[in-house]
Amino acid sequence: MSNPLDTDAGSELFSSYEAELKLVQADLSQKLDQISEQSGEARKAAVRQAEQSLEEANELLDQMRIEKQNIPSSARSKINQRFRNFESDLDAAKRKLKDLSSDKKALFGNRYTDEPVGDEQLEQRQQLLSGTDRLERSSQRLRDSQRVANETEEIGRNTLADLNMQREVIMNTRGRILESEGYVDRSVKTLRTMSRRMATNRIITVAIITVLVLLILGVIYSKFR
Repeated sequence: MSNPLDTDAGSELFSSYEAELKLVQADLSQKLDQISEQSGEARKAAVRQAEQSLEEANELLDQMRIEKQNIPSSARSKINQRFRNFESDLDAAKRKLKDLSSDKKALFGNRYTDEPVGDEQLEQRQQLLSGTDRLERSSQRLRDSQRVANETEEIGRNTLADLNMQREVIMNTRGRILESEGYVDRSVKTLRTMSRRMATNRIITVAIITVLVLLILGVIYSKFR
């Protein structure tokens, strides 16, 4: 049989199908064991029930084949090994059921002839019930897939909303940065103007001091001449 369920290695839906398949396999194995103990109509009914379980198992395996594509590559090797184990188990069960079904003597008992003999109405009723069961199971799986798709769509909408909010924050931040750059440019211009004025004032001050010194020297010179 396949390895124990490892929910960390696959998606939630894949793990759900895997757990359901294990139950169906156990039920199928039990039904196959019961077939060999029966004969006649009871054996035919047991074969039909086993066929239904095998069909259900194959449907689950098909769903798992689809879902395992959504599993990350790092964990897919373990998933593939478990999947191959399930396929091998179902192939063995299919061969066993085929062998049990081919024993017409056990199926029909003393009434066996070369031409199959059976209740056609009962057979049609069993086929109808089997088809209804398969349709219901398929509908349930479609509902599960639709639920997962809706959840994914909701996550996508929330992600887009978050991205839109982040875009607005980035745009606002960019606007404030540009505004700050304008303030910096004006501040630099103001500082340059102040620097030029200080340089001009320094020159004027030096010139005034020079003139005063020259005047003082002239006065002193005129007194002692």
